Amino acid sequence: MVVPMTTQTFMLSSFPRALVHLDGDAFFAAVEQAIHPEWKGRPVVTGKERGIIACASYEAKALGIKRGIRLHEAQRMCPRLVVVPSDYETYCLYSKRMFTIMRRFTPVVEESSIDEGFADLTGLRRVFRTSYVEIARRMKQAIHDELDITVSIGLSLSKGLCKLASKHHKPNGLTAVAGSRIHEFLPRIPIEEVWGFGPNISAFLRKQGIATAHDYAVMPERWAAKKLGKIGREIWNELRGNGVYPVETEEKNDYATISKCKTFTAPSADPDFVYAKLVRNVESACIKARRHRLRARVLYVALRKKDYSQRGVEAALSRATSSPQEVLPLVRAMFERVYEPGAEYRTTMVVLAKLEEDRADQFELFEDQPRIENMRQAARAIDETSERYGKHAVGLGTALYLDRHVVTARDEQPVRKHNLLTGETDRQRLNLPMLNVTV
Repeated sequence: MVVPMTTQTFMLSSFPRALVHLDGDAFFAAVEQAIHPEWKGRPVVTGKERGIIACASYEAKALGIKRGIRLHEAQRMCPRLVVVPSDYETYCLYSKRMFTIMRRFTPVVEESSIDEGFADLTGLRRVFRTSYVEIARRMKQAIHDELDITVSIGLSLSKGLCKLASKHHKPNGLTAVAGSRIHEFLPRIPIEEVWGFGPNISAFLRKQGIATAHDYAVMPERWAAKKLGKIGREIWNELRGNGVYPVETEEKNDYATISKCKTFTAPSADPDFVYAKLVRNVESACIKARRHRLRARVLYVALRKKDYSQRGVEAALSRATSSPQEVLPLVRAMFERVYEPGAEYRTTMVVLAKLEEDRADQFELFEDQPRIENMRQAARAIDETSERYGKHAVGLGTALYLDRHVVTARDEQPVRKHNLLTGETDRQRLNLPMLNVTV
């Protein structure tokens, strides 16, 4: 008997491999509600410092307020909206605690972003004396009990299936897709939601008559490879439960690019101030490059105006570097090329590209070796000082122009930066979130 394509079973085993994908529910807003209990059940959004919503609670989403909407539009939609500046320091602390809880259940955990991660539970049923579904449920409950936030979990055989499952029931959901049930789950998933397929690929597949994840998975593997190449074959296998993407436990260090972007709380037409912001981006990008022992061969800078129009320019460096002092003359020339006198700017951006491992140099014949070595030693001294006293404790002279910043209501700082504990400074604080209770 031939099984119809619509009911074709991909796999008879339930869980030859058990992976989970954990996704925080409106993570930033949920953390704010956790440290401000009086906001529970109220519409809360973060992003006051940007003027654009960075994250909206589910109460806000129910009113049509979502990420990317301008704050004045959101406040018009909901006058009682709670708007707060993003407290990334506290969000990172909650993230670390969330992943620590995950590691109580399994050491194989991948931190894919601040609020998302994968974990491998394979073989742990004997350890916990229960099913994989129950292990995932216990993990989920522990996070809620200890952090007072909710997460959605997807449990299945591959990372691609887990990611689809975690988003299937949000918020506070737990969706398990056993191998023997994959063929029942995939028809519910539009092709646009498949992890790895962007808008262009999805549109292309729609033209091929592929409307759902199931439509794609029942096609022959050679068809997927012919149409989409290596990525097409990999996603085809992931959807069928044949995991090809491992859970990566190592910290990411294979960056293709490093970018730093800074939006001003008030647009500025002051060239010295805008340039100082751009240089600060360069410093931050180089600090990250040095932390991961990388250096760049290509530099890209861009300025975004108040009306969101943007101009940028790219340049190849004469030698790979991670020293801001070494690229500063080029940055100045690039800035003057894209800056328009009199225009108001709201964002500066820097991207380091063509990254390579920072290793011992083989100097060219006419390079200024003493100068290069001096800049390298200066960078090491800056890193050591920053580690002790906080990031940007030592910076370039252009930082003096940062004081020309025009203070507005959007400059409101997160509560944690107001309420310092004894001995804390603006740059150095204990890794402790602070519960704010109004009595």
